[in-house]
Amino acid sequence: WSTTPLAIKWSSMGAGFLFGVTSRMVIGLLLCVLIMVMTGRRLRLDGVALQTYVAAGLGVWATMMCVYWAALYIPSGLISVVFGITPVFTGFFASTLLGEQVFTRYKIIGMAMSLLGLLLIFRHSLNVGITAGFGVVSVFTGVLAQSSSAVIIKRIRAGIAGIETTTGALLVSAPMFVVSWWLFDGAWAEQLGHRATWSILYLAAFGSVIGFIGYYYLINQWPASRVALIPLVTPVLALLIGYLFNAETIGMTEIAGAVLILAGLWAYEFGGRNRD
Repeated sequence: WSTTPLAIKWSSMGAGFLFGVTSRMVIGLLLCVLIMVMTGRRLRLDGVALQTYVAAGLGVWATMMCVYWAALYIPSGLISVVFGITPVFTGFFASTLLGEQVFTRYKIIGMAMSLLGLLLIFRHSLNVGITAGFGVVSVFTGVLAQSSSAVIIKRIRAGIAGIETTTGALLVSAPMFVVSWWLFDGAWAEQLGHRATWSILYLAAFGSVIGFIGYYYLINQWPASRVALIPLVTPVLALLIGYLFNAETIGMTEIAGAVLILAGLWAYEFGGRNRD
């Protein structure tokens, strides 16, 4: 997932972000259906399963719409850095809806450090342009959508396999992406370059299918707050990938904000483990 923010930027080149995200999800859905048919699986259609698909699908649609729009205005590495705040909000929702112990001393300290880092990055974004600030807010909204969706899925406790949850989520979200594209854009990509084409295919196979299957599997197996650790390991690598392959600049403000977020998340997850 460290590679997906940059692939998202590339997939929108010459096509528009709505076409990029819609084609990714439709192709991902087709791949999931193919896997289901080849493995002889059937999609559960009971009430609990349908609730899971709706919660997952709405989370995918809201998160991806926010991230793809933000990728038009901010670097791919910054997207991943802001997503590093996911454990904090997942922990809050898990405490509220699941009763998981979250608000210990070190977790509160870590939350404050991470929010300070996010504010530092956000302040710098406003200095370089109001649209960049909107981009950060958009990613922030996507983080809220993903965090709440993960906790709701955990609360439902349907016990559905990752491939089934992914297929159900895409069955819900793919039509929503198609409608969004048709209402707000509706234009076909007549000159889709090789980089954009391969990025869409890469995101469909690895970002949507393989990534989502593993993600939903972990939601069933681990506490929601632990699953949220995934974004903890991605920001630094994503910043480096954007710098090396997309000529994205990394200023001292972004580095300082990223260090604060990562240090805060470390304190949130590991600080005082033997004490709290």
